[in-house]
Amino acid sequence: MAPRFSGLQAVLFDLDGTLIDSAPDLGGAAESLRRARGLPPLPLEDYRAHAGSGARGMLRVAFGITPDHHEFAELRSAFLDAYEVRMLELTRPFEGVSALLDTLNRAGMPWGVVTNKMERLTHPIVQALRLFDSAGALVCGDTTPHPKPHPAPLLEAAQRLGVEPAHCLYVGDDLRDIVAGRAAGMSTVAACYGYLGADADLTSWGANAHIEQPLDLLKLIHLP
Repeated sequence: MAPRFSGLQAVLFDLDGTLIDSAPDLGGAAESLRRARGLPPLPLEDYRAHAGSGARGMLRVAFGITPDHHEFAELRSAFLDAYEVRMLELTRPFEGVSALLDTLNRAGMPWGVVTNKMERLTHPIVQALRLFDSAGALVCGDTTPHPKPHPAPLLEAAQRLGVEPAHCLYVGDDLRDIVAGRAAGMSTVAACYGYLGADADLTSWGANAHIEQPLDLLKLIHLP
């Protein structure tokens, strides 16, 4: 397959559901709250499709509540505390991510991470998973005034890398990733192996391409 994207000078990635599988620890934190309230366990697969939405998604599955519920703020705080304690127990990079990043590094292609996860939760993970030591930019959900789908985090990452947004590619597994990338003027790739869920309508997202596994990205880009 000929490279679909040419003229790229940097690749940016979402974190959860794109580079790492954090669903077991996110779901585990939500389950700890259910246990504390005497509720029966739910299977991990119930949580997986919502893992990309963080606390909001986990609490929706665990308790059926949304941010406008009167208990949401209290449960969100409890969830984040529970997740922070266990966020490195089962979280691992997706298969192929290490090889993908190694290939980008060897080719001298700058890359970075743009996530909606807050800094207090992101930094311990990227420090523990040494794959990210060579990332040229790490932008979290509270790094800029607006998280994705606002383009601000992606524009911040491009600025840190010293690359014009038009020469960046953004890879993510959620509609907000594609919306943010397009708003920032970047090319976009939807990661279908992440936390899309059975109801995701990729055809409506407007991504420039889709990949079924991390290494598929190498078929779409031209490396120096």
